[in-house]
Amino acid sequence: MATFTPLVFFLIAISFLPLIASSSSYAYTTPMYLILNTIDSCWRSNSNWASNRQTLADCAVGFGKDAIGGKFGAIYDVTDASDDPVNPKPGTLRYGVIQTQPLWIIFAKDMVITLKNELIVNSYKTIDGRGAKVEIAYGPCITIQYVTHVIIHGISIHDCKPGKAGMVRSSSDHVGHRLGSDGDAISVFGSSNVWVDHCFLARCVDGLIDIIHASTFITISNNYFTQHDKVMLLGHSDGYKADKVMKVTIAFNHFASGLYERMPRVRFGYAHVVNNRYDGWRMYAIGGSAGPTILSEGNYFMAPSNPSVKQVTKRILKGNWKNWKWRTSKDAFVNGAYFVPSGYGSCAPYYSTSQSFVAASASLVPSLTLQAGSLSCIVGKAC
Repeated sequence: MATFTPLVFFLIAISFLPLIASSSSYAYTTPMYLILNTIDSCWRSNSNWASNRQTLADCAVGFGKDAIGGKFGAIYDVTDASDDPVNPKPGTLRYGVIQTQPLWIIFAKDMVITLKNELIVNSYKTIDGRGAKVEIAYGPCITIQYVTHVIIHGISIHDCKPGKAGMVRSSSDHVGHRLGSDGDAISVFGSSNVWVDHCFLARCVDGLIDIIHASTFITISNNYFTQHDKVMLLGHSDGYKADKVMKVTIAFNHFASGLYERMPRVRFGYAHVVNNRYDGWRMYAIGGSAGPTILSEGNYFMAPSNPSVKQVTKRILKGNWKNWKWRTSKDAFVNGAYFVPSGYGSCAPYYSTSQSFVAASASLVPSLTLQAGSLSCIVGKAC
Protein backbone atom coordinates (compact mmCIF):
# COMPACT_ATOMS: atom_id res chain seq x y z
CA MET A 1 0.00 0.00 0.00
CA ALA A 2 1.36 3.41 -0.97
CA THR A 3 2.17 5.95 1.74
CA PHE A 4 0.83 9.42 1.14
CA THR A 5 1.88 11.19 4.34
CA PRO A 6 5.02 12.99 3.08
CA LEU A 7 3.20 14.35 0.04
CA VAL A 8 0.27 15.47 2.17
CA PHE A 9 2.57 17.34 4.54
CA PHE A 10 4.31 18.95 1.58
CA LEU A 11 1.01 20.09 0.04
CA ILE A 12 -0.24 21.54 3.31
CA ALA A 13 3.04 23.39 3.72
CA ILE A 14 3.02 24.90 0.23
CA SER A 15 -0.61 25.90 0.64
CA PHE A 16 0.67 28.72 2.80
CA LEU A 17 3.09 30.01 0.18
CA PRO A 18 1.10 32.69 -1.64
CA LEU A 19 0.90 33.06 -5.35
CA ILE A 20 0.60 36.74 -6.12
CA ALA A 21 -2.06 37.84 -8.59
CA SER A 22 -3.33 41.29 -9.41
CA SER A 23 -5.90 43.26 -11.38
CA SER A 24 -6.45 46.93 -12.10
CA SER A 25 -8.37 47.39 -8.84
CA TYR A 26 -6.84 45.07 -6.26
CA ALA A 27 -4.21 42.49 -5.46
CA TYR A 28 -4.72 39.24 -3.61
CA THR A 29 -2.89 36.09 -2.59
CA THR A 30 -4.02 32.64 -3.64
CA PRO A 31 -3.13 29.72 -1.34
CA MET A 32 -2.35 26.52 -3.20
CA TYR A 33 -5.36 24.60 -1.90
CA LEU A 34 -7.68 27.13 -3.55
CA ILE A 35 -6.10 26.36 -6.90
CA LEU A 36 -6.49 22.62 -6.37
CA ASN A 37 -10.18 22.84 -5.34
CA THR A 38 -11.93 23.71 -8.61
CA ILE A 39 -15.03 25.13 -6.91
CA ASP A 40 -13.15 27.41 -4.51
CA SER A 41 -10.67 28.53 -7.16
CA CYS A 42 -13.64 29.90 -9.11
CA TRP A 43 -14.42 32.65 -6.58
CA ARG A 44 -12.50 32.71 -3.31
CA SER A 45 -9.42 34.65 -4.48
CA ASN A 46 -11.56 37.58 -5.64
CA SER A 47 -11.65 40.31 -2.99
CA ASN A 48 -14.75 41.73 -4.70
CA TRP A 49 -16.83 38.61 -4.06
CA ALA A 50 -19.38 40.59 -2.01
CA SER A 51 -20.06 42.90 -4.95
CA ASN A 52 -20.40 39.98 -7.33
CA ARG A 53 -22.16 37.40 -5.18
CA GLN A 54 -24.23 35.88 -7.94
CA THR A 55 -21.15 34.73 -9.88
CA LEU A 56 -20.97 31.94 -7.28
CA ALA A 57 -23.68 30.22 -9.33
CA ASP A 58 -21.08 29.63 -12.07
CA CYS A 59 -18.75 27.67 -9.77
CA ALA A 60 -20.43 24.30 -9.10
CA VAL A 61 -19.18 21.04 -10.58
CA GLY A 62 -20.81 17.70 -11.25
CA PHE A 63 -24.46 16.89 -11.62
CA GLY A 64 -25.59 20.07 -9.81
CA LYS A 65 -23.45 22.31 -12.01
CA ASP A 66 -26.43 23.93 -13.71
CA ALA A 67 -28.17 24.98 -10.48
CA ILE A 68 -28.47 28.75 -10.76
CA GLY A 69 -30.44 29.54 -7.62
CA GLY A 70 -31.31 33.23 -7.57
CA LYS A 71 -28.59 34.23 -10.04
CA PHE A 72 -30.92 36.37 -12.16
CA GLY A 73 -32.95 37.79 -9.28
CA ALA A 74 -32.67 40.68 -6.84
CA ILE A 75 -30.62 40.64 -3.63
CA TYR A 76 -32.81 40.06 -0.57
CA ASP A 77 -31.33 41.03 2.82
CA VAL A 78 -32.28 39.05 5.95
CA THR A 79 -32.35 41.51 8.83
CA ASP A 80 -34.65 39.69 11.29
CA ALA A 81 -33.95 36.27 12.86
CA SER A 82 -37.55 35.72 13.98
CA ASP A 83 -39.90 33.25 12.31
CA ASP A 84 -43.60 32.91 11.63
CA PRO A 85 -44.47 29.79 9.58
CA VAL A 86 -47.83 31.16 8.40
CA ASN A 87 -47.38 34.93 8.04
CA PRO A 88 -43.64 35.62 7.84
CA LYS A 89 -42.50 39.24 8.15
CA PRO A 90 -40.48 41.01 5.45
CA GLY A 91 -36.82 40.86 6.40
CA THR A 92 -37.02 37.28 7.72
CA LEU A 93 -35.46 34.29 6.01
CA ARG A 94 -38.83 32.59 5.53
CA TYR A 95 -40.32 35.63 3.81
CA GLY A 96 -37.47 35.51 1.29
CA VAL A 97 -37.48 31.79 0.49
CA ILE A 98 -41.25 31.60 -0.18
CA GLN A 99 -41.30 34.30 -2.84
CA THR A 100 -42.09 33.15 -6.37
CA GLN A 101 -39.48 35.32 -8.12
CA PRO A 102 -35.75 34.49 -8.15
CA LEU A 103 -33.88 35.92 -5.13
CA TRP A 104 -30.29 35.87 -3.90
CA ILE A 105 -30.71 35.86 -0.11
CA ILE A 106 -27.94 37.31 2.10
CA PHE A 107 -27.69 38.24 5.78
CA ALA A 108 -27.18 41.71 7.26
CA LYS A 109 -25.55 40.44 10.46
CA ASP A 110 -24.64 37.35 12.45
CA MET A 111 -27.73 35.46 13.58
CA VAL A 112 -29.05 32.18 14.94
CA ILE A 113 -32.41 31.34 13.36
CA THR A 114 -34.57 28.90 15.30
CA LEU A 115 -37.44 28.01 13.01
CA LYS A 116 -40.88 27.27 14.40
CA ASN A 117 -41.61 24.79 11.61
CA GLU A 118 -39.85 23.47 8.51
CA LEU A 119 -38.52 26.11 6.11
CA ILE A 120 -40.06 25.36 2.67
CA VAL A 121 -37.82 26.83 -0.03
CA ASN A 122 -39.27 27.90 -3.37
CA SER A 123 -37.57 27.58 -6.78
CA TYR A 124 -34.76 29.86 -7.94
CA LYS A 125 -33.46 30.77 -4.51
CA THR A 126 -29.93 31.09 -3.13
CA ILE A 127 -29.30 31.22 0.63
CA ASP A 128 -25.83 32.80 0.86
CA GLY A 129 -24.29 33.13 4.31
CA ARG A 130 -21.00 34.71 3.26
CA GLY A 131 -20.01 37.74 5.32
CA ALA A 132 -21.99 36.73 8.43
CA LYS A 133 -22.06 33.85 10.88
CA VAL A 134 -25.45 32.30 10.16
CA GLU A 135 -26.88 29.29 11.98
CA ILE A 136 -30.17 27.49 11.49
CA ALA A 137 -30.46 25.44 14.66
CA TYR A 138 -32.52 24.06 17.57
CA GLY A 139 -35.77 23.76 15.60
CA PRO A 140 -37.03 22.28 12.33
CA CYS A 141 -34.75 23.00 9.38
CA ILE A 142 -34.77 23.13 5.56
CA THR A 143 -37.18 21.43 3.14
CA ILE A 144 -36.61 21.58 -0.64
CA GLN A 145 -39.72 19.95 -2.11
CA TYR A 146 -40.95 19.79 -5.73
CA VAL A 147 -38.83 22.77 -6.77
CA THR A 148 -35.77 23.43 -8.90
CA HIS A 149 -32.63 25.62 -8.90
CA VAL A 150 -31.77 26.03 -5.23
CA ILE A 151 -28.32 26.88 -3.83
CA ILE A 152 -27.49 26.75 -0.10
CA HIS A 153 -24.07 28.11 0.73
CA GLY A 154 -22.06 29.11 3.77
CA ILE A 155 -24.36 28.43 6.72
CA SER A 156 -24.30 26.15 9.76
CA ILE A 157 -27.27 23.81 10.12
CA HIS A 158 -27.25 21.81 13.32
CA ASP A 159 -29.32 20.36 16.16
CA CYS A 160 -32.41 20.20 13.94
CA LYS A 161 -35.67 18.93 15.45
CA PRO A 162 -38.79 17.41 13.86
CA GLY A 163 -41.45 19.81 12.65
CA LYS A 164 -44.96 19.53 14.02
CA ALA A 165 -48.13 19.02 12.03
CA GLY A 166 -49.68 22.36 11.18
CA MET A 167 -50.01 25.16 8.69
CA VAL A 168 -46.85 26.29 6.86
CA ARG A 169 -46.55 28.81 4.06
CA SER A 170 -44.75 27.50 0.93
CA SER A 171 -45.25 30.54 -1.33
CA SER A 172 -46.54 34.07 -1.15
CA ASP A 173 -50.01 32.85 -2.13
CA HIS A 174 -50.22 29.37 -0.60
CA VAL A 175 -50.45 28.08 2.97
CA GLY A 176 -50.93 24.36 3.44
CA HIS A 177 -51.25 21.83 6.21
CA ARG A 178 -48.04 19.89 6.79
CA LEU A 179 -47.85 16.52 8.50
CA GLY A 180 -44.55 17.34 10.19
CA SER A 181 -40.89 16.99 9.18
CA ASP A 182 -38.43 14.32 10.29
CA GLY A 183 -35.69 16.47 11.76
CA ASP A 184 -33.31 16.51 8.79
CA ALA A 185 -30.90 19.39 8.33
CA ILE A 186 -31.73 19.50 4.60
CA SER A 187 -34.46 17.38 3.01
CA VAL A 188 -34.54 17.31 -0.81
CA PHE A 189 -37.78 15.79 -2.07
CA GLY A 190 -38.78 15.51 -5.74
CA SER A 191 -36.45 18.37 -6.71
CA SER A 192 -33.70 19.01 -9.24
CA ASN A 193 -30.74 21.30 -9.85
CA VAL A 194 -29.73 21.69 -6.22
CA TRP A 195 -26.27 22.65 -4.90
CA VAL A 196 -25.25 22.58 -1.20
CA ASP A 197 -21.78 24.03 -0.64
CA HIS A 198 -19.56 25.07 2.30
CA CYS A 199 -22.07 24.29 5.04
CA PHE A 200 -21.47 22.89 8.53
CA LEU A 201 -23.90 20.08 9.42
CA ALA A 202 -24.17 18.19 12.71
CA ARG A 203 -26.34 16.60 15.40
CA CYS A 204 -29.81 16.41 13.89
CA VAL A 205 -32.62 14.09 14.92
CA ASP A 206 -32.82 12.35 11.53
CA GLY A 207 -30.45 12.77 8.56
CA LEU A 208 -28.08 15.60 7.78
CA ILE A 209 -28.97 15.53 4.07
CA ASP A 210 -31.74 13.33 2.64
CA ILE A 211 -32.25 13.28 -1.15
CA ILE A 212 -35.34 11.28 -2.08
CA HIS A 213 -38.40 10.87 -4.34
CA ALA A 214 -36.71 11.12 -7.74
CA SER A 215 -34.60 14.16 -6.93
CA THR A 216 -31.72 14.54 -9.38
CA PHE A 217 -28.93 16.75 -10.75
CA ILE A 218 -27.52 17.57 -7.32
CA THR A 219 -24.06 18.45 -6.02
CA ILE A 220 -23.05 18.26 -2.35
CA SER A 221 -19.62 19.90 -1.97
CA ASN A 222 -17.16 21.43 0.50
CA ASN A 223 -19.30 20.63 3.54
CA TYR A 224 -18.13 19.62 7.01
CA PHE A 225 -20.10 16.77 8.56
CA THR A 226 -19.60 15.75 12.18
CA GLN A 227 -21.22 14.19 15.29
CA HIS A 228 -24.08 12.35 13.66
CA ASP A 229 -25.42 8.86 12.98
CA LYS A 230 -27.24 8.70 9.61
CA VAL A 231 -25.39 11.28 7.54
CA MET A 232 -26.71 11.23 3.96
CA LEU A 233 -29.48 9.20 2.32
CA LEU A 234 -29.93 9.02 -1.45
CA GLY A 235 -33.18 7.23 -2.31
CA HIS A 236 -36.49 6.91 -0.50
CA SER A 237 -36.98 3.15 -0.09
CA ASP A 238 -36.14 -0.17 -1.72
CA GLY A 239 -39.55 -0.13 -3.39
CA TYR A 240 -39.41 3.40 -4.81
CA LYS A 241 -38.04 2.71 -8.30
CA ALA A 242 -38.54 6.30 -9.46
CA ASP A 243 -35.24 7.03 -7.71
CA LYS A 244 -33.47 5.35 -10.64
CA VAL A 245 -33.28 8.83 -12.22
CA MET A 246 -31.23 10.19 -9.33
CA LYS A 247 -27.75 11.57 -10.13
CA VAL A 248 -25.70 13.07 -7.31
CA THR A 249 -22.11 14.34 -7.07
CA ILE A 250 -20.51 14.35 -3.61
CA ALA A 251 -17.19 16.22 -3.79
CA PHE A 252 -14.57 17.90 -1.57
CA ASN A 253 -16.48 17.21 1.67
CA HIS A 254 -14.89 16.45 5.04
CA PHE A 255 -16.61 13.60 6.86
CA ALA A 256 -15.08 14.28 10.24
CA SER A 257 -15.28 12.77 13.72
CA GLY A 258 -18.26 11.14 15.37
CA LEU A 259 -20.02 9.85 12.22
CA TYR A 260 -21.57 6.39 12.08
CA GLU A 261 -22.88 5.59 8.58
CA ARG A 262 -24.43 6.77 5.28
CA MET A 263 -21.64 8.82 3.73
CA PRO A 264 -23.74 8.22 1.60
CA ARG A 265 -26.26 5.34 1.56
CA VAL A 266 -27.66 4.97 -1.97
CA ARG A 267 -30.75 3.29 -3.46
CA PHE A 268 -31.31 2.73 -7.20
CA GLY A 269 -29.61 5.91 -8.49
CA TYR A 270 -26.07 7.01 -9.34
CA ALA A 271 -23.59 8.59 -6.95
CA HIS A 272 -20.17 9.97 -7.89
CA VAL A 273 -18.30 10.18 -4.58
CA VAL A 274 -15.12 12.07 -5.39
CA ASN A 275 -12.23 13.74 -3.54
CA ASN A 276 -13.77 13.54 -0.07
CA ARG A 277 -11.93 13.07 3.23
CA TYR A 278 -13.15 10.42 5.68
CA ASP A 279 -11.84 10.53 9.26
CA GLY A 280 -13.22 7.15 10.26
CA TRP A 281 -16.73 5.78 10.78
CA ARG A 282 -18.51 3.76 13.46
CA MET A 283 -20.29 1.35 11.04
CA TYR A 284 -19.41 2.03 7.39
CA ALA A 285 -18.72 4.93 5.02
CA ILE A 286 -20.46 4.14 1.71
CA GLY A 287 -23.45 1.81 1.56
CA GLY A 288 -26.60 1.01 -0.31
CA SER A 289 -29.35 -1.32 -1.44
CA ALA A 290 -31.63 -1.91 -4.45
CA GLY A 291 -28.81 -2.01 -6.97
CA PRO A 292 -27.40 1.55 -7.06
CA THR A 293 -24.35 2.54 -9.08
CA ILE A 294 -21.50 4.11 -7.09
CA LEU A 295 -18.15 5.41 -8.29
CA SER A 296 -15.76 6.18 -5.45
CA GLU A 297 -12.94 8.20 -6.99
CA GLY A 298 -9.93 9.89 -5.45
CA ASN A 299 -11.22 9.76 -1.87
CA TYR A 300 -9.05 9.62 1.26
CA PHE A 301 -10.33 6.91 3.62
CA MET A 302 -8.84 6.81 7.12
CA ALA A 303 -10.26 3.69 8.75
CA PRO A 304 -11.21 3.73 12.45
CA SER A 305 -9.15 1.83 15.00
CA ASN A 306 -11.92 -0.76 15.52
CA PRO A 307 -10.74 -3.78 13.49
CA SER A 308 -14.29 -4.95 12.80
CA VAL A 309 -15.27 -1.88 10.72
CA LYS A 310 -12.31 -1.34 8.41
CA GLN A 311 -14.44 -1.94 5.33
CA VAL A 312 -15.54 1.26 3.59
CA THR A 313 -18.56 -0.39 1.97
CA LYS A 314 -21.75 -2.02 3.22
CA ARG A 315 -24.49 -3.59 1.10
CA ILE A 316 -27.90 -3.96 2.65
CA LEU A 317 -28.62 -7.18 0.83
CA LYS A 318 -31.69 -7.70 -1.31
CA GLY A 319 -30.86 -9.56 -4.51
CA ASN A 320 -27.51 -10.43 -6.01
CA TRP A 321 -25.22 -7.58 -4.99
CA LYS A 322 -22.37 -8.90 -7.12
CA ASN A 323 -24.08 -7.34 -10.15
CA TRP A 324 -24.26 -3.89 -8.54
CA LYS A 325 -21.75 -1.48 -10.08
CA TRP A 326 -19.64 -0.26 -7.15
CA ARG A 327 -16.12 0.79 -8.09
CA THR A 328 -13.10 2.36 -6.49
CA SER A 329 -10.69 4.38 -8.61
CA LYS A 330 -7.59 6.20 -7.36
CA ASP A 331 -8.79 6.09 -3.74
CA ALA A 332 -6.33 6.20 -0.82
CA PHE A 333 -6.87 3.62 1.95
CA VAL A 334 -5.21 4.34 5.28
CA ASN A 335 -5.07 2.41 8.57
CA GLY A 336 -6.43 -0.79 7.02
CA ALA A 337 -9.41 0.67 5.16
CA TYR A 338 -10.62 -1.34 2.17
CA PHE A 339 -13.37 -1.16 -0.46
CA VAL A 340 -15.23 -4.20 -1.84
CA PRO A 341 -16.04 -3.56 -5.53
CA SER A 342 -18.65 -5.31 -7.64
CA GLY A 343 -20.31 -5.35 -11.05
CA TYR A 344 -19.19 -5.17 -14.65
CA GLY A 345 -19.06 -2.54 -17.36
CA SER A 346 -18.44 1.18 -17.22
CA CYS A 347 -19.15 3.09 -14.02
CA ALA A 348 -18.22 6.55 -15.37
CA PRO A 349 -20.52 9.48 -14.49
CA TYR A 350 -20.97 10.55 -18.14
CA TYR A 351 -21.25 14.21 -17.23
CA SER A 352 -22.32 16.69 -19.87
CA THR A 353 -19.57 18.94 -21.18
CA SER A 354 -20.61 21.73 -18.81
CA GLN A 355 -20.70 19.44 -15.75
CA SER A 356 -17.42 17.65 -16.29
CA PHE A 357 -14.45 17.88 -13.97
CA VAL A 358 -11.39 15.72 -13.36
CA ALA A 359 -10.82 14.07 -9.98
CA ALA A 360 -7.58 15.00 -8.27
CA SER A 361 -5.25 12.44 -6.74
CA ALA A 362 -6.41 11.12 -3.36
CA SER A 363 -3.11 12.25 -1.87
CA LEU A 364 -4.24 15.84 -2.42
CA VAL A 365 -7.56 15.45 -0.58
CA PRO A 366 -6.34 16.69 2.85
CA SER A 367 -5.47 19.96 1.13
CA LEU A 368 -8.58 20.05 -1.07
CA THR A 369 -10.83 19.72 1.99
CA LEU A 370 -8.74 21.87 4.32
CA GLN A 371 -11.44 24.54 4.63
CA ALA A 372 -14.61 22.49 4.22
CA GLY A 373 -17.59 23.89 6.08
CA SER A 374 -18.84 27.45 6.48
CA LEU A 375 -16.19 30.11 5.87
CA SER A 376 -15.36 33.32 7.71
CA CYS A 377 -15.55 35.71 4.78
CA ILE A 378 -14.85 39.43 5.31
CA VAL A 379 -16.24 41.96 2.86
CA GLY A 380 -13.44 43.55 0.85
CA LYS A 381 -11.03 40.66 1.32
CA ALA A 382 -10.49 37.38 -0.48
CA CYS A 383 -12.45 34.70 1.35
